[in-house]
Amino acid sequence: MNRLQAIRPFGQRIWLDNLSRELLFSGELARLINQDGIAGVTSNPTIFHKAISSDSRYRDDLTALKARGMGAEKTYEELVIPDVRTACDMMLPVYQQSERDDGYVSLEVSPLLANDAEGTLRSARDLWQSVGRPNLMIKIPATPAGIEAFTVLIREGINVNITLLFSLAQVEAVWDGYIDALRARQADGNALGHVKAVASFFLSRIDSLLDPQLPEALRGKVAIALSKVAYERYLERFHGEEFAALARAGARPQYLLWASTGTKNPAYSDVLYVESLIGAETINTVPDATMAKFRDHGHAAATLRTETEAAGTVLADVAAAGIDLAAVGEKLQQDGLELFVKSFDALLELTA
Repeated sequence: MNRLQAIRPFGQRIWLDNLSRELLFSGELARLINQDGIAGVTSNPTIFHKAISSDSRYRDDLTALKARGMGAEKTYEELVIPDVRTACDMMLPVYQQSERDDGYVSLEVSPLLANDAEGTLRSARDLWQSVGRPNLMIKIPATPAGIEAFTVLIREGINVNITLLFSLAQVEAVWDGYIDALRARQADGNALGHVKAVASFFLSRIDSLLDPQLPEALRGKVAIALSKVAYERYLERFHGEEFAALARAGARPQYLLWASTGTKNPAYSDVLYVESLIGAETINTVPDATMAKFRDHGHAAATLRTETEAAGTVLADVAAAGIDLAAVGEKLQQDGLELFVKSFDALLELTA
């Protein structure tokens, strides 16, 4: 068992934060699934911009699609949907063997719709129908409009990866929406067991923003502390009375997914955001470079529920330093949206 595979017995799954034709058709994704136990794939506009601009396999299809005059966004979707569909097919055995718990591929709605609930719903439904695979996840930012759309999609039975979460308040709002949506779906008389959602909590960007504002003793600790406190809250909500009736009806908890797990500060361990947060019913979506580093020298251990009291102390000390973590979360979400929009605009320039 290699170092990545060694994470699995602790109940965590590793997803790859990348998707391209190079990965699909070189055999690399198949190798990652078979040898490293990769249990899912995520994508975003930045990932697809890099793929389309650097992989010659897209060239002929892009030329042909442009000639049809469908517009930049539709051309982009027509270009990448076959890749997402292929990735879903490659992950299908994982999806089936795990009884629909693993094996998902995420495709993001346009970030230009982040504050448009109806537009997000239309786009999500169109992408869901176009890909036509049960192990697709529609990726939606956790803005108020995004959460509104998310609850409707869960009620309709569409899998969702709700992303750009940076604070406990944002995570709780997402879980509120998820539980309400499942109750509505149950009231509609629909089955609950095949619906899957994850909540993508971003890590390294939190520390990158806060470290310059904090004393040295707190630097590099806030994101991990927030994650550990969020996980304790996850256990309370999804393994307590609140979710019990839904669980008996077959509903799945909404797992936390650790995102932005590549270490940005060279003073920290290059596998900090993987090693520190290994625990049951969680996912870590890892970029290629971080995955390679963990494969080389990472250590798998049950770390997520260690030092939980210390995590609470870190957050209390941050608050005592005058930092409002809920406000920080809102800022980081807006900053993240701006980065997504910038990447999406650059992507549309390629496909126009």
